[in-house]
Amino acid sequence: MSAAARLSHGGGASDDAPPFSSNRLLAALRAEALAELSPYLMLVDLPQDAVLLDAGEDVEHTYLPCDTTLCSLLVVTADGQEIEAANVGREGAIGGVVSAGFKPAYGRTVVRTAGRAFTVPVQRLEEIKARVPAVADLFSRYADVLIAQMMQTVACNAVHPIEQRVCRWLLAAHDRAGDAPIRLTQETLAQMLGVQRTTISAVARTLQDAGVVHIGRGRIEILDRPALEKRACECHDAIEGHFKKVLPKVDID
Repeated sequence: MSAAARLSHGGGASDDAPPFSSNRLLAALRAEALAELSPYLMLVDLPQDAVLLDAGEDVEHTYLPCDTTLCSLLVVTADGQEIEAANVGREGAIGGVVSAGFKPAYGRTVVRTAGRAFTVPVQRLEEIKARVPAVADLFSRYADVLIAQMMQTVACNAVHPIEQRVCRWLLAAHDRAGDAPIRLTQETLAQMLGVQRTTISAVARTLQDAGVVHIGRGRIEILDRPALEKRACECHDAIEGHFKKVLPKVDID
């Protein structure tokens, strides 16, 4: 991947560059704080299935997904399974959120829905945090809600039936993707949730037969959001509620 454009304070070097508001963390910053950060932001294209970080690698860049870009934070087991611990879209950031210096990534970050993201070197971000309290506070608060999402995911995977877990994941993806189809195979979803593909296929048929979703080849469309919410466990609402308390100026959807 290569940076597509170096961005200026005004919002970009090219006409088709998304505004900084396409990432909700950046949108929450006051103009003077954003002005400190924006000269170092680069715009990059993130193709589907691209690996942004892998376990053990030094985290050199922070990514801030734009619009419908969606990424998965994965724990990779010894036998190669990839279990999702959290997902991040336009409401958040990936890499170097709280750490500085050589801090190896614990897991793998993979792009689920292709799109674009702003990226900034972690070293630059740390320098800005040190002199701009508003930026430091924003990223600290985001780290809190990211940890909360991971904690809730652990609880959800331990106690809730697979249909509720699938619905919870689809709600989170729909928050970030909007009306765009969720680009994901049933096999990938099964691996992320730690179950067999046949189990996901059965759940998918149930949801499709009920008119909640439409399943295509490598894509899922949400047809009835209220019905999906009724079938999900409380975990999605719990995560969203905490997010709104800790980051009231940042929209998750």
